[in-house]
Amino acid sequence: MNFFKSFLAALLALTVFTVVSFLLMIGILASLGSEEKVVVSNNSVLHLKLDAEITEQEVENPFAGFPFPGGEVQNIGLLKLKETIRHAKSDAKIQGIFLNVSFPMTGFSTLGEIRESLIDFKESGKWVVAYADVMSEPAYYLASVADKVYLNPEGEVEFNGLTVEISFFKKLFDKLEIKPEIFRVGDFKSAVEPFMLEKMSNENRLQLTALINSIYDHVLSGISESRNIPQQKLREISDKMLVRNAKLAVEHGLVDDLLYYDEVLDELRGRLGVKETEKVKFIARNKYNKSISEKKGSADEIAVIVADGTIMPGKSSEGIIGSATITEEIRKARLSKKVKAIVVRVNSPGGAFQASDAMWREVKLATEVKPVIASMSDYAASGGYYLAMAADTIVAQPHTITGSIGIFSVLFDASGFLGNKLGITFDEVNTGEFGELVTISRPLTQSEKNVWQTRTEEIYETFTGKAAEGRNMSQDDLKKVASGRVWTGSQAVERGLVDVLGGYNDAIDIAAKAAGLDDYSIKLYPRQKPFFEQLMESLSENARTNTLKKEMGEYYTWYLQAVKLKQFEGVQARMPFELQIQ
Repeated sequence: MNFFKSFLAALLALTVFTVVSFLLMIGILASLGSEEKVVVSNNSVLHLKLDAEITEQEVENPFAGFPFPGGEVQNIGLLKLKETIRHAKSDAKIQGIFLNVSFPMTGFSTLGEIRESLIDFKESGKWVVAYADVMSEPAYYLASVADKVYLNPEGEVEFNGLTVEISFFKKLFDKLEIKPEIFRVGDFKSAVEPFMLEKMSNENRLQLTALINSIYDHVLSGISESRNIPQQKLREISDKMLVRNAKLAVEHGLVDDLLYYDEVLDELRGRLGVKETEKVKFIARNKYNKSISEKKGSADEIAVIVADGTIMPGKSSEGIIGSATITEEIRKARLSKKVKAIVVRVNSPGGAFQASDAMWREVKLATEVKPVIASMSDYAASGGYYLAMAADTIVAQPHTITGSIGIFSVLFDASGFLGNKLGITFDEVNTGEFGELVTISRPLTQSEKNVWQTRTEEIYETFTGKAAEGRNMSQDDLKKVASGRVWTGSQAVERGLVDVLGGYNDAIDIAAKAAGLDDYSIKLYPRQKPFFEQLMESLSENARTNTLKKEMGEYYTWYLQAVKLKQFEGVQARMPFELQIQ
């Protein structure tokens, strides 16, 4: 019996070693291959396929092009994409851009950034052609910037306005006998509403209605300018859903013609001036990037600190802004002699209050020695706004979701679930009047609730006080636009929460001007881990997950929910929960 155990253990170890060695070999070969420069042919077309998750930064995938899982691109980095389009603008070998987009996974501010880059590209005299079988509303907003928009004859364009959908969990908690204990400041601090209500409050409905109408007005304004259709007519088309098929999309001017893919290729051949029998020389975005030679950096640098995700203590990871990581990066940029200005790029719905405050402190210190500009992406709300509010200048897109200056604290009393569903009860003894202030095993006493509410109100005073200082406003005036209410970038400018409407490039220009720079390099921080290192971490995490699933069985689902709820425990500076604009 022991022999077989030893044999199986050795076989398992050998298998793991073989797999890891194979991955290492492929990773090394792929990395070596990726160093080879790609030569771009004359009369080429840059092919942008944007049906992917678009995040702020992109991790280079050394397995790209290999025929096994992991060979596909995992995400598209916005900042890298903008640089790619900027380079193609002045590349004589690139004649135009062929844009394919149906279901981009990102927000309207990110799409606005890409639109701006495409508009800048067209200013060189080059063209952009967009084509798809189907276009979602965000996809059409992006595609509308093209010189020509083509649609499959049997395709369709979604053009019927925006919707915000929020999930509510009160009935679930009632069934599970879990009681949220909530402490908040601000009529509009709706992040906790899903725990305590079954539908939106009037205040939340008011702010979200104003929010999506502001966003949609800007979307329609961009489409109107690109397609030369009056904005009022676009609103009518949308409100009445007049475009219900491909032919109606042409009739109402949303697209230029209905073509099959082979017909689009013929159109591109005509633009390129090549014979019908010749192939169109497409070059993919990731391949084109390998043709771009990095210029020698200037002695002067603008450091771009990218904060993308939910704010939490500790180190950053995918989807998490770790305060320890970001504070370290801002500190290094502040102390570096070659860094002349800092741009803090924020894409965050907020998160833990103390983590937000730690990053605010480093931004504040940095402003004392060099220019600091905040650039807001899709979200810079609550803790995300906290991170930006000490900057010298705040730049936001018109459809950025920001503000949400408010505080809440939430704990979960699971004593009913534990006792009545699982048969687990608890008891405790204390040395004084107060017991454990963070507990799920019992309800809080009234004295403990008073402590939580008082602490929440004190932190709200801290938040609004520091925001008022950063914005050169009185705290009373700041509170008039606080109370946890969310605003678009356009609304935030009108209320003094944002200085300038613009994108990432505008923030860079403002930083360079403030530092008196003509020649400078731009460096992104924190440095992204190599793809292979992330892959190995993912394999390790998958192994841990599989072990948990095996040990916990049917309770694993409950564990995942508990982990998610755990992020909401304690004092939070966070925007409305699970806000989805569709």
